Amino acid sequence: MNQFAQRSYTADSLTYLISGNILLKGGSVTAVLWWAWFREGETKIRDREFILCGISIAVVALFVARALAFLLPFRERPLNNPALHFRLPFGVHEKELIGWSSFPSDHAVLYFALATCIYFISRRAGIMTFCYSFLVVLLPRVYLGFHYPTDVAAGGFLGVSLACLAQVQSVRTLLTSSPMRWLDRSPASFYACFFLVTFLTATNFGPLREICVSSWYIASGVIHHLP
Repeated sequence: MNQFAQRSYTADSLTYLISGNILLKGGSVTAVLWWAWFREGETKIRDREFILCGISIAVVALFVARALAFLLPFRERPLNNPALHFRLPFGVHEKELIGWSSFPSDHAVLYFALATCIYFISRRAGIMTFCYSFLVVLLPRVYLGFHYPTDVAAGGFLGVSLACLAQVQSVRTLLTSSPMRWLDRSPASFYACFFLVTFLTATNFGPLREICVSSWYIASGVIHHLP
């Protein structure tokens, strides 16, 4: 794929825009979740359980992916690997994501986990979400040098595997019984928090990560200056 880099400023810039745009990435997938949530039908309660379970499992899958990135041998991003002689597409900075291991792709983990749960609700919507996630979210990240194809494959496998746990009734009940009771008791507060969670999902939990990283640096600095 790298042979096409720097051939067209417009194509490279468009790919970079798509890769970094929240609306085109997580916003579209989150919109499908909201559609599935309010879709009328005999399976409405079960569908909502799949959505709640899918989001919960996707969060757990992200933690698993980050743990693997820390525990497994460090893998340099393609754009940071001098041995590859990677040609940077227009708009990409060579120091992007430096110090972050590329394996596995947490984007693939998150979006494939969500797409799997959407597939359990509606096969057509699930297949469309899989295709959209691959073409709009993951393929641009490979082209821009953020990930190797094997990073995406491993992340996708992890996300799908963990999301299949939603098919187990006991797991689904464990993860969704409390939120469903909350919805019945206080719909207003539930939907306020549900919106926040889906917003964070759409941003790949970026704002939350920034808060955690900043808190870590602040705490480290305070501890370092303690007598």
